[in-house]
Amino acid sequence: MDDPHNPYAAAHKRPRGAGDARPTALQIIKDNDRLSKLSDLVILITGCSSGLGVETARALAATGATLYLTARNVPKAREALGPEILSNSQVHLLELDLDSLTSVRSCASAFLAQSSKLNILITNAGIRHVPYAKTKDGFERHLGVNHLAHFLLTYLLLPTLQASSTMAFQSRVVALSSTAHRHSDIHFDDINLAKPEAYTPPTGYAQSKLANVYMATEITRRYGSPKAALGQPGVWGLAVHPGGIRTGLQAASGGLREVLNWYYARNFMKLINYIKSTEQGAATTVLAAVGERFEGRGAMYLEDCGEAVPVKPGWGLIDPGYVPGRTDNEEDARRCWALSCKLLKVEDDA
Repeated sequence: MDDPHNPYAAAHKRPRGAGDARPTALQIIKDNDRLSKLSDLVILITGCSSGLGVETARALAATGATLYLTARNVPKAREALGPEILSNSQVHLLELDLDSLTSVRSCASAFLAQSSKLNILITNAGIRHVPYAKTKDGFERHLGVNHLAHFLLTYLLLPTLQASSTMAFQSRVVALSSTAHRHSDIHFDDINLAKPEAYTPPTGYAQSKLANVYMATEITRRYGSPKAALGQPGVWGLAVHPGGIRTGLQAASGGLREVLNWYYARNFMKLINYIKSTEQGAATTVLAAVGERFEGRGAMYLEDCGEAVPVKPGWGLIDPGYVPGRTDNEEDARRCWALSCKLLKVEDDA
């Protein structure tokens, strides 16, 4: 770990596939001296019935923090998390169906009935590349599940995040995004992609992932930076791309599968080397959540356990980096926040 600003850069420079030298989530905990050191923190993680959610929970449980883990299917989550995690009396399960705003409100109420404190919110759950459909509240499903439901949950828990923030540990919201965010703008004039030929599964997913980035940006602008200017603790938003996970290709469907098959045929070894294990995929999320170097910092897009840099010209499907003018578009982030409040019929406190 040579670069103090990006200590894991060397491990990501020449990837060798799942299980290589790239860090796991638990290694991040150890490297940051967080083992059993965060017993005074409360963390809520969505989407803990499989994959990244389970590994994120496993690593953060090792910090001693109190965890609230959400899932649409609680029995499935119990099986996936297993006794190793659930035998910890500091771990609690909550039901959350992101397809329903009623469920979001119920989950927030259930959490607040059990805890008056929240230091870290990780919006991990999501769907991708599904055929066109609407949520129970009438929103295009990628937008509704990946963005609007998480936006509402965050909105409802923001007062608690603010009240829990201290100069010793300032509250954080970690929003899971994806490199897919680079492939779409926010369709402000057709947010549900209802116009003829507007919708494809990759477009719906990409728009929702860009909205995740913008939520993190606005949280920092509204609730982090103004407090920092006053020397007070705030709430900071960080967006995370976990990387290509070993199970990701099997989960691909429709147009994405065709794209991946085409890319796979032409970039076989590059793609194989790029893929991470689930334990490695959760590492950037965990670093964003508890890494000391992100204390009091936000409005950043993180990947490969570090801050992303502008993508190189002619970038390909799995090349790292963000798109200047899109990922960091502060005006669109403001517009996305305002539109989200309007769609959800909640007050915009701007």
